[in-house]
Amino acid sequence: MHLPSGPSILAALAGLVVVTTWRLREARSAVSLKKIVIPPLGMATGFCMFFVPAFRIPLAWGALAFLVGAIALAWPLLLTTRLVRVGDAVMMKRSSAFLAVIFVLAAIRFLARGYFDMLLTGQQTAALFFILAFGMIVRWRAQLLLDFRRLTAMDLVADAGELG
Repeated sequence: MHLPSGPSILAALAGLVVVTTWRLREARSAVSLKKIVIPPLGMATGFCMFFVPAFRIPLAWGALAFLVGAIALAWPLLLTTRLVRVGDAVMMKRSSAFLAVIFVLAAIRFLARGYFDMLLTGQQTAALFFILAFGMIVRWRAQLLLDFRRLTAMDLVADAGELG
């Protein structure tokens, strides 16, 4: 295994700081349907990379990367994130382990990238990690969506009871 170059390490660390800061700030505002659904939809545009032949990988590799992301890597996020009612708002409540989970996932990605870069082209490695991250985000956001709908459905039941 070889470690990525200095600029790659700095870029990865800068990205980690930006994402962590964004996630922590995001937790301070109320959750909405739009805030849950838009990030995976925006990320889905990344699949356009596969129009470029250098990024193409076998379908089985892509399916496996998606499943690893959706099953193994989404699991810690699912365990450390939950939605709660605070008055009329739905808020995201993270456990104190959430930040540690983000750093561990980043470390796994960083170390695995060093390994895969020896076997694949940089573009193929990027494609695999994109699909892996997409699987993780879709599973996490899908669970948040189900929880959000469950919490907001309580409002509808309560409103219907007041009308009756």
